Amino acid sequence: MSKTAIITGGSRGLGRDMALSLAKKGIDIIFSYHSNTSKAQEVIDEIKQLGQDAIAFPFDANHHESGAAFIKSATAYLTKKHSSPNFDYLINNAGTGTFNLVENTTESQFNEMMNVHLKSVYFMTQEALTYLNTKGRIINISSGLARFSLPGMSAYAIMKGAIEVFTRYLAKELGSRQITANTIAPGAIATDFAGGSNKDADKAKMIASITALGRVGEANDIGGVVAFLCSDDASWINGQRIEVSGGMLV
Repeated sequence: MSKTAIITGGSRGLGRDMALSLAKKGIDIIFSYHSNTSKAQEVIDEIKQLGQDAIAFPFDANHHESGAAFIKSATAYLTKKHSSPNFDYLINNAGTGTFNLVENTTESQFNEMMNVHLKSVYFMTQEALTYLNTKGRIINISSGLARFSLPGMSAYAIMKGAIEVFTRYLAKELGSRQITANTIAPGAIATDFAGGSNKDADKAKMIASITALGRVGEANDIGGVVAFLCSDDASWINGQRIEVSGGMLV
């Protein structure tokens, strides 16, 4: 029986590439989407063309209670399909961004970043732990902005820094179950995230100028790293932050 990965935010961008990269390794996929059912269906179709099972359920990361409903839907599906609610990999990827200087950041913007990137991840993971198989993997998505600072991204980056701390605690607390927990921290990636600003030609040129490999990142630079962390080859990597940024601001 194939192993199963649960991915939040799998209908586009980094999450889509993660889902496809894992499916290419023979892993079935359950992923969340926010509201665009047609995009979710496109990813489901692509995964099935690779020979793996796929299904998607809605999840609103701005409301952490939605995570419990998502896990309930996922585990009910697995029980129906495999007579067990358990799965093997949890990838907390869903997110959005906000841009504002510290002096102008509103409480509403701060709370949204906290809800989406910290509170929902914490309680989604808590809900999922019961069903995560022995020797399972948890991969949380952070950001290069937790290491280097670019004006206007403080509220977002603070939450990503907290996720890195959370991941180390997961690694420590789940070691007795042989479950590993690691963080991937992408650099600037040209996706639709935060309005797709990294696709802008002038910004992409600026990013390239401060990146050792001389270009902006693409979604397919990240999915393979997630797939590696879910492989047997990565079984001794635990509690780590892996930056995938092409050498941005080194």
